[in-house]
Amino acid sequence: MFKVATTVFLGLATSFAFLLVSSPPKSFYHSLYTSTSLSDNVSISNHLRTLTRRPHVAGSEANAEAAAYVLSIFTSSDIQSHIASYEVSLTYPVLRSLTLTRPPPELPTSFDLVQEIYDGDPYADVADQVLPTFHAYAKSGTVSGPVVYVNYGRVEDYVTLKEMGVNVSGTVVLTRYGKIYRGDIVENAYAAGAIGALIYTDRKDYGGGGGDTRWFPDDKWMPPSGVQVGTVYKGLGDPTTPGWASTGDCERLSEEEVERGGDVPLIPSLPVSAADGETVLRSIGGLVANEDWQGSKDAPIYRVGPGPGIVNLSYTGKQIIGTIQNVIGVIEGAEEPDRFVILGNHRDAWTFGAVDPNSGTAALLELGSTEWVEDNREMLASRAVAYLNVDCAISGPGFRASATPQLDELLKRATQQVQDPDNSSQSIYDSWVGSSNSPPIERLGGGGSDFAAFVQHVGIPAADMSFGGGYPVYHSMYDDFIWMEKFGDPMFHRHVAVASAWGLVALWLADEEFLPHNYLSYAQELQTSTKDLKDKISCKNISLTPLFKSIEELQKAATTVNNQRKAIEERKGWASIWKKDHLRVRELNDRLMMAERAFTDRDGLSRRPWYKHLIYGPSEHDDYGSKSFPGIEEVIEKAKNLNTEEAWHLIQHEVWRVSRAIRQASLVLKGKLT
Repeated sequence: MFKVATTVFLGLATSFAFLLVSSPPKSFYHSLYTSTSLSDNVSISNHLRTLTRRPHVAGSEANAEAAAYVLSIFTSSDIQSHIASYEVSLTYPVLRSLTLTRPPPELPTSFDLVQEIYDGDPYADVADQVLPTFHAYAKSGTVSGPVVYVNYGRVEDYVTLKEMGVNVSGTVVLTRYGKIYRGDIVENAYAAGAIGALIYTDRKDYGGGGGDTRWFPDDKWMPPSGVQVGTVYKGLGDPTTPGWASTGDCERLSEEEVERGGDVPLIPSLPVSAADGETVLRSIGGLVANEDWQGSKDAPIYRVGPGPGIVNLSYTGKQIIGTIQNVIGVIEGAEEPDRFVILGNHRDAWTFGAVDPNSGTAALLELGSTEWVEDNREMLASRAVAYLNVDCAISGPGFRASATPQLDELLKRATQQVQDPDNSSQSIYDSWVGSSNSPPIERLGGGGSDFAAFVQHVGIPAADMSFGGGYPVYHSMYDDFIWMEKFGDPMFHRHVAVASAWGLVALWLADEEFLPHNYLSYAQELQTSTKDLKDKISCKNISLTPLFKSIEELQKAATTVNNQRKAIEERKGWASIWKKDHLRVRELNDRLMMAERAFTDRDGLSRRPWYKHLIYGPSEHDDYGSKSFPGIEEVIEKAKNLNTEEAWHLIQHEVWRVSRAIRQASLVLKGKLT
């Protein structure tokens, strides 16, 4: 429900030398993460089983109990810990109904909107604690209209419908999950004139393709009654406190003000199962949809409508101010305890949450919350070295990672030292790279997890890692311990591997004398992104010279920092200047730490001011999607639609904005006034 509101944080300072009076060298602790003596697949399994024994949605008693469990593990490990609670706006379902009416002689169909318990389900006794299927922050209301099938509900899908002569205005759209964020699906439907939206899990994407495919508990696929729930709010954190923390007596926006902000839906929506979605599809006539809009081989022929099937959709939600808990554990270093390396994930789950998010929580216990970040924004801005996120730690085989570019080399280095859990003859890195020359590291521009507040709101270097990608039972009742034990990670070796890589990256960030931030990688990435941008505006009178020039300055500044670091290292043999060099190390690390902050702008993105990072941010039409130069991309799209001189001029302005941010990052790296 409130995905980023119940994060588990483990903050580390930049040294672990406090652990023992006459402690072993730091390399000893690092080596623990590449051995079997620290992480234990049995203990990880036990943690996950405990955390997922009940559904624990945000604001629930079960989620508070999960927080208490995490706190108890921290304190039993002698980690200084506490709970930071916030009072946030949450929504829950009160009433839902969905009825389909077809031309005679067909009788109306009333859907039960229930995920079915299977024979032998060990969680049947707590299944009634799973919230009824719904979209958090959905608009309450009752609508009735003919159905139009709109594929994945993307902007381009509505363009296709318009070209086919299909009018969406006044209809209820049926769309399938799979390509973009559900909140954008509903927003796109509203923009096209729809009065309501149904989103279903197509068997082609989540059910194994249909036919004789088996589903959970016999196979990994989503059962026909399975439903992906989730939020349709397009912002981050509490919608009533945008940009500030939700403390008990804080200022709050009214429901009307939240609606005017544009981040909550303005039409009702419901998530439905594959079985219910196909029933509705069979009621739709009109033109046959394109081949790439069709379903699995044994599915009905998908037509676009509108109608003749008519649905009556009714949803009523309630909004409350509920309590969420952030569990904070701190291991304080001896040398520079005022610097923070932060490990985190969210703990609340839509149902049982074995993959999302508690596979990450279980891995963390072997070793954010948006509200917490907003509450501690200035402290984090001045002291945070990096944020390392792992929530959906395990959903299957195959290592994946995303990061801000200066952490790329660190991720590569860590994965080179950890054994691949699925092939003991090679490292994670070897399997990750495969036949390519370098691993496919993605960028943290999306808004779908806890790193967003750190990267896009404050400007803190960050990384995210996991095994597996999307998984069929995502956000459904079947995302439980049994699914993980049978299909996600039967031996829990992938959990151990991600904990090892996670721990190594954290220790290196905490212990190495010089922060391992490589801004040459950043400059190279920006060069590539700018060349891609050039192709999109090649026919217009837009100059990217300021952007290329600022990137060149960044590259020179990164080279200067690297040379200064080498010079200090070469002088280390001279004890007489050690004290002076210690201050130089600190000052150089400050520059490496603060450079990412310079990529943010106080005004943020146009129409999305909470997102302040000008280099990476979510796509305007897909919150899950990551965009380089999101502000420039937004105005390019707008200019293509309007095709006016003023609209094209705005692109040049955004280019200058990004150029100035990159130049500021260069100045921070140089550490000298102009």
